[in-house]
Amino acid sequence: MKGTVREIAERLERGELPDGGLDILKQDPRAGVRRLVQVYQRREERQREEERRIRQMWQFERTYRGRGCRFIAGLDEAGRGPLAGPVVAAAVILPEDFDATGLNDSKKLTVEERLTLRRRIQEKALSVAVGMVDHHYIDKHNILQATYEAMRRALAGLDPVPDQLLTDAVRIPGVSIPQEPIVKGDALSHSIAAASIVAKTERDAWMLREGARYPEYGFERHMGYGTPDHLTALDRWGPCPIHRRSFAPVGERIGVKPEGGR
Repeated sequence: MKGTVREIAERLERGELPDGGLDILKQDPRAGVRRLVQVYQRREERQREEERRIRQMWQFERTYRGRGCRFIAGLDEAGRGPLAGPVVAAAVILPEDFDATGLNDSKKLTVEERLTLRRRIQEKALSVAVGMVDHHYIDKHNILQATYEAMRRALAGLDPVPDQLLTDAVRIPGVSIPQEPIVKGDALSHSIAAASIVAKTERDAWMLREGARYPEYGFERHMGYGTPDHLTALDRWGPCPIHRRSFAPVGERIGVKPEGGR
């Protein structure tokens, strides 16, 4: 491939290879060109790995479609561990041709990546629904029961009604639709990953609004989790109206023996 190192770099960026392929460039006497080949090969390998990951994450959906299921819903939650705010669940039914590029467990994504994917999910999914259960319900019934209730509320909002559920390692009581709990499901199923992103972004938006109402707690930074600065704020100000009194770090600071929280 003729041209300067910069010109060759631009052509490789566009995916243009010389007639002899990369072998020709590997023989180029310029070290800069040979480095470009290495960068190109690493980029191509990452792309192949991502394509393999995306294909693999459709495995459960493919299995159930092969059994005749038309509407497969993924479910996941956000907010089981924080000391404040609601637990939020999401249910998502993706079409078979959904562009899953970049879709992954929400914890592995940046804020910007999650928001971009959330927009794509909202635009292209067959159905998206959210269920939210507040701190009062959590304190009364415990976080596990609150999580189940949030998931049931999310399921109730789906249209069409799914004929198969994929969940992230939980089996939801009181639900008649067939369920498959998948350990680490948000990293193994696109439907669950999509639900994890919707739940996370929905809860984060809620906590950001509460951060403006209670600025002394820094909710916009830690989303209610028990970080050192959150615990320091609790020591100084005590709990605010959205704190979970049943969770030990909160209850201990107001002289209440917590029950059921974690």
